[in-house]
Amino acid sequence: MARADLDKQPTDVRAMFDAVARRYDVTNDVLSLGQDRRWRREVIDAVDPRPGERVLDLAAGTGTSSEPFAARGAQVVPCDFSLGMLQVGKRARPSLPFTAGDGTRLPFADATFDAVTISFGLRNIVDPLAGLREMRRVTRPGGRLVVCEFSHPTWAPFRRVYLEYLMKALPSIARAVSSSPDAYVYLAESIRAWPDQRGLVDLLAAAGWQRPEWRDLSGGIVALHRATA
Repeated sequence: MARADLDKQPTDVRAMFDAVARRYDVTNDVLSLGQDRRWRREVIDAVDPRPGERVLDLAAGTGTSSEPFAARGAQVVPCDFSLGMLQVGKRARPSLPFTAGDGTRLPFADATFDAVTISFGLRNIVDPLAGLREMRRVTRPGGRLVVCEFSHPTWAPFRRVYLEYLMKALPSIARAVSSSPDAYVYLAESIRAWPDQRGLVDLLAAAGWQRPEWRDLSGGIVALHRATA
């Protein structure tokens, strides 16, 4: 796996997620100290899915993030480019229509979805700007986008503590609970190298999304960005 601040190779990223798929959900729960559940609830509330709406859940992994959309009556499509993730998800959630797809070349027609969401996956797309443009292409005019992604804590002392945990403790904990601990070294680096909240707003605007805005979660560890097609 290349370092996160160098070019991402899609085949390497796909292989990494295939390798961690079996224990991915458990590992996320442990590493986030259970906060990932709250963050995903915030995504659902931000999307505000209505019965019958079509929602694309991109980088859906095993479908953990997709189930709540279906529970609210939306026609959710979990999409991921890791076949290992999709296989684990299909076994656990056979009623969901899992779909294989590359974020830079989505297998959907223009203006297919009322809403698109991606959680903790945008930074792993080889070209995030191209990915955001693809998300806009498949969203109907006036439709909405919600991006949940790791970001930069806003309070400097907390940011230092967080980065210390991210770069040292996270890989160590992953060795105890993950099916592929080395992948979490890359993931930690990819979080550190990702743009801050304002940087992602600029990226959304460059991709053609309208009225981009964000809200910090957990002191800025995560940011929830919203925009309109």
